[in-house]
Amino acid sequence: MKEYILPVRDLVVHPGLAVPVYVDNPLSIACIEAATKNNQKIILCPQHVWAYPSSVNDIFTTGTIGEIAQVLHMPDGAIHAVIRTTHIVNLSNIEINNGLFSAEITPVEINDDSGFEQTIALRDKVAEAMQNLSVHHKFKMEKLHAIMQNYPLPAFVDSVIQMANIDTEIAVEILKMNNWQTKLMALLEQILLSIETAKIEASINRRVQSQMENGQKQAILQEKMRAIQKEMGEDTEINTDSIRKQIEKSAMPAEAKEKAMSELKRMRAMSPMSQEGGLLKTYLDELLAMPWDKSDTMPIDLQKARATLDSEHSGMSSVKERILEHIAVMKKTGKNRGSILCFVGAPGVGKTSLCKSIANALSRKYARISLGGISDESHFRGHRKTYIGAQCGRIMDTLKRCKTNNPVIVLDEIDKMGRDWRGDPEAVLLEILDPEQNKTFRDHYLEVDFDLSNVLFIATANSLNMSSALKDRMEIIEIPAYSESEKINIAREHLIKRAADDNGWAPNNIVISDDAILHIIREYTSEQGVRELQREISSLLRRTLLENNGEDIKTEFTIDKIDKLLSVHHNPNTNNKIGFSARL
Repeated sequence: MKEYILPVRDLVVHPGLAVPVYVDNPLSIACIEAATKNNQKIILCPQHVWAYPSSVNDIFTTGTIGEIAQVLHMPDGAIHAVIRTTHIVNLSNIEINNGLFSAEITPVEINDDSGFEQTIALRDKVAEAMQNLSVHHKFKMEKLHAIMQNYPLPAFVDSVIQMANIDTEIAVEILKMNNWQTKLMALLEQILLSIETAKIEASINRRVQSQMENGQKQAILQEKMRAIQKEMGEDTEINTDSIRKQIEKSAMPAEAKEKAMSELKRMRAMSPMSQEGGLLKTYLDELLAMPWDKSDTMPIDLQKARATLDSEHSGMSSVKERILEHIAVMKKTGKNRGSILCFVGAPGVGKTSLCKSIANALSRKYARISLGGISDESHFRGHRKTYIGAQCGRIMDTLKRCKTNNPVIVLDEIDKMGRDWRGDPEAVLLEILDPEQNKTFRDHYLEVDFDLSNVLFIATANSLNMSSALKDRMEIIEIPAYSESEKINIAREHLIKRAADDNGWAPNNIVISDDAILHIIREYTSEQGVRELQREISSLLRRTLLENNGEDIKTEFTIDKIDKLLSVHHNPNTNNKIGFSARL
């Protein structure tokens, strides 16, 4: 016949004792009442979980069976019962019926060696170890001595387990042991381990206390040193009055000024030696460094803008006309009205350099933020001040470095952004690019609104592999591939001069015909842009310098000479040379 199981928390008892049990859980009450009604014994079984067990795995498979000697119903519905334990039992075929546990039992036999001299000596050794442990755990030994004198050995073992706060799993393992000497030896090992642990904790506490006292001593000495320095006119303390005056004179909005004053008040209340005081000082410096009212106020000159674009970029007439239209609207309205421009084209067609030319045409600061591989929202919004190493996002950091609130910021490779568990950077970017939302952009580190409506954002992408929401925020301007004649003009007007500067040549010493440039384009490049062409021209100049002992002697680069010089990097036995430059 199966016996009822009463799951108990942090209670492991040995047989031969009268154990008082107080239960107020409805299922525990029902278990005692069922055992009493059926005149059955009841098993006190430790449980793994804190709440009442809900599965078989929530209780141990070893417990102590006993008879219910007394049941007292309390006015609040709880039960106070006394159970006389008789045997240690192993449980099998455990079942749950209506929340009540029951199981078949197998008694565990214990060799009664409690009267042996070795056992008594071990008991006294355990009591001595408990005396040493009481110094650290602050429990009274009088109770344990009374139990040793007036109660049997099982009561002593159970008291030691409870007073030493031994883990339930270890207590169950001790319960399973089949003689008292083994049980006492296991108890002694656990108590000695607890003593060593307590000694280590005490040592750590003493060290921490000593460091705190040293810190207080250093704070007093620092205070005296500041007083001495102040008397000598060498005061190095943070001048909070100066910071307060900077905040009052700053052009930051009322909300930001109120936030800064609140943080300054907190900083003044802290010790100068505290770490948080330094973090608040850094935060206020960041807040004051923001360009709240600093702008590049150079008037827009459309003729100058056209001349700048024409001088720095060949061809692309339709693209440049659209840019000039955008600049004309800015000149008329005085604001960044209209859509965000997004230049889409193959690598090397001049997207990024075109953005820099726009900044030059507007006489504004230029900054580029590469978005390739970004998958964390904090890149744009920054981190909370509570994080270690917190800092503002890349947008605010860029404005701080530009020292103006209306620079040209290029969001490069906007189609290369990612997304992961740390957040969706695209959602933040949608807010940044929306003129209706970016007026009150809030960085997580600064925790105040900043107006981004004066910033001219321009995006670049290699493809249209973007979300529809992001494309809807921008005006897509596709930059087509260059024709061969356009590549020749670009090489003649820009690439040869740039390659000469990079490799230490005088431009007048480079003689190359349009046919020779066309030969390089057709035979050594396979791109829509001009980056490979730039690399091949630089390669020609490097090889020539090597042949002329590092001197830039005036040289005519004919088709034959070009093939000879570039054969070092390309396979001379292959007729089709296109594509080999990609491996350089």
